[in-house]
Parts: sequence; structure tokens; C-alpha cells
Amino acid sequence: MFIQVMQAPCRRPDDVRAVLDTWSSELAAGAKGWLGATFGVTDDDQFVAVVRFNSREEAMANSARPEQDAWAAKLAAALDAPLEFHDYDDAMTFLDGGSDDAGFVQVIQGKVDDRRLIETLMSTTDDLREMRPEVIGGVVGVADDGTFTQTVAFTDEESARKGERLEPPPEVRDVLGKAMAGARYYDLRHPWFASA
Repeated sequence: MFIQVMQAPCRRPDDVRAVLDTWSSELAAGAKGWLGATFGVTDDDQFVAVVRFNSREEAMANSARPEQDAWAAKLAAALDAPLEFHDYDDAMTFLDGGSDDAGFVQVIQGKVDDRRLIETLMSTTDDLREMRPEVIGGVVGVADDGTFTQTVAFTDEESARKGERLEPPPEVRDVLGKAMAGARYYDLRHPWFASA
């Protein structure tokens, strides 16, 4: 799976959502390989979108459509700065991979010296469902240089905050400490979604 992350300052979330809604209703049907997307604006006015495709090739073919280009201009006009893009060719899901019913989503971005840390972290999710039932699942993409973006979908923010206070098992805590050192968290308290 390929994911593309888009970010920009945004003080008009309603305008951005209206533009995104037109994509779902008017362009989504022609986007071959499109799987879905998670969107939101943080409390400090940062727009974040995580868009999922089967492959980079299908995502790039979508970007090359004339109607996509015209739509992208409308999105740019609703934002307060040019979009920043992050592309991940080899994205992994964990647990249920997320849900359009999630009440709260965290987007986490950071960098690891060894991408195997992220792979190790993903392999420790077997006990996560029992320990953190509020975690629905998520997606993580890691670039060749070790930069990563991870989304974590939660049932609701209150349960997520309670779960954060739980102490993870020692082996998970060690990997988390290394993988998430210096990471930045984007809290999407009112996420919205689109699915194929």
C-alpha cells in the first residue's frame, strides 16, 4: 500500500472540508487504486491528510488527471500556505488499520536510524488489542531515510488519554522510546474520512 501525507497551515477548516467533499463526490470514482483517506485540522491550525492508494503508480496517475489538477488548485486556495507532501511506498497496517467511525486520530511523525525499529514495533501489536481496547488500528509508512508517518485511530479521545497513562510491557517500552524519540504528534479531535 502507498500513502501520501499532505500538510499545511489552515485557519478555515470548513472551507477545506467543503473542497475535500467535492473530491469524494465528483472525482473519487475515477481514481483507480484509491483506498481512502483520513483528514483533520489540529487545534493549532495544521491541516493533515493521509491518503491511501494501492500503489504509487496509481496515485501518480490520479495526480496527472486534468480534473485532479483543477481540484488541487481549489484546495490550495483554501489553505494558508503551500502543501507539504510526504510519500511512503511501503505502508503497513496494524490491528484493523483504522475506521471511519474513529472519534479521535493521532498522526505521529518522526525519524528512526533503523527502520527495523518500526517493523519491530508493528510486530508487538498482538497484545495491544487487549491492553488498549480503545485503539482501533492504524497505518505507518517509513521512507528510505527513516522518516515516518503513523496514524492511530481511537474510539474516542478520553479513552485514548486514559490508555496513554498505562505502562507498556518493558520490551515495548524500550522500542517505543527509541522509535518515538523526538516525534511530533498531530491530534485530530474532529477527524473526517473518505473511503472507496
